Amino acid sequence: MNKIIAFIFDLDGVITDTSEFHYQAWQHLADDEGIFFSRTENEKLRGVSRRESLQVMLKGRQISDEIAQEWMTRKNQYYVDLIKTLTPRDILPGVLNLLSELKTAHLYSAIASASKNTPLVLEKLGIVSLFDKVIDGNDAVRGKPEPDIFLLAAKKLGAEPKNCVVVEDAAAGIKGAKSAGMLALALGPSERFEEADVILPSLDGIHLTDLLSLLESNL
Repeated sequence: MNKIIAFIFDLDGVITDTSEFHYQAWQHLADDEGIFFSRTENEKLRGVSRRESLQVMLKGRQISDEIAQEWMTRKNQYYVDLIKTLTPRDILPGVLNLLSELKTAHLYSAIASASKNTPLVLEKLGIVSLFDKVIDGNDAVRGKPEPDIFLLAAKKLGAEPKNCVVVEDAAAGIKGAKSAGMLALALGPSERFEEADVILPSLDGIHLTDLLSLLESNL
């Protein structure tokens, strides 16, 4: 029987909720450029790369690579200014307890996020030391829903994909996890996900033993 030895976490919406910061930064850019952008459209950006997010916002409008790069840089600066206000109080409920239980159980933990700002966010939250490996948007891999970032995380942890659990709040991330041959734990409303092995509203009040029981039934 396969055994779970590693948990691979997305960052935004799983460890901390920076989705509002992303929305505000994209909205700021859209306002700068006279582009209509709404919270509904922002939902489509969940779990995808910065370039793909820009394409969604543009709605088919064509701009040069040079302009696209300038816009993405500007959006990122708006976002960085916002995340500099993060503190350990912004860690989502249940996260610290689960990470502590993983350490006690000698199970691996990693971050796999499309965000290039992952190191800064983890530093502001004060939890860098709680993860064995960090894979982020600075690594040269294809973005979610491709499985690359999860496979790289497993490789760096020295774990087989079949022994890994991915914790995600985005459908793209869940799809990537299943494509990687991993178990997928989805956080959020059930209607958001089609392929998850287990769906929970959040990690609040969740203990590792209960989580392993739920997940191992899918092995």
